[in-house]
Amino acid sequence: QVQLVESGGGLVQAGGSLRLSCAASGSISSINAMGWYRQAPGKQRELVAEVTSGDSTNYADSVKGRFTISRDNAKKTVYLQMNSLKPEDTAVYYCNSNTGRLPWGKGTQVTVSS
Repeated sequence: QVQLVESGGGLVQAGGSLRLSCAASGSISSINAMGWYRQAPGKQRELVAEVTSGDSTNYADSVKGRFTISRDNAKKTVYLQMNSLKPEDTAVYYCNSNTGRLPWGKGTQVTVSS
């Protein structure tokens, strides 16, 4: 089973940027679509961005135009560039396949102050 390790979170002011990384222990090239999810306190985990093996992307309306997802199969890594961050983006961010079928990592905390 591929293991996933997320990193790059932190505390940032509203309007700031962060770049998250998700390193996989094995190949992700055979996984059709990888995604970034987030879970805010008291809320369900939600898929915010996904990227297919052909580099097509989809975004939740709440992050469209501000977040960019990408993948590097050679480096076994998925990225999430987050710009114009808002306090409502505060959450623990996770990566997984777009169906959530891989073991979940510990995530990385993103906190946006107003």
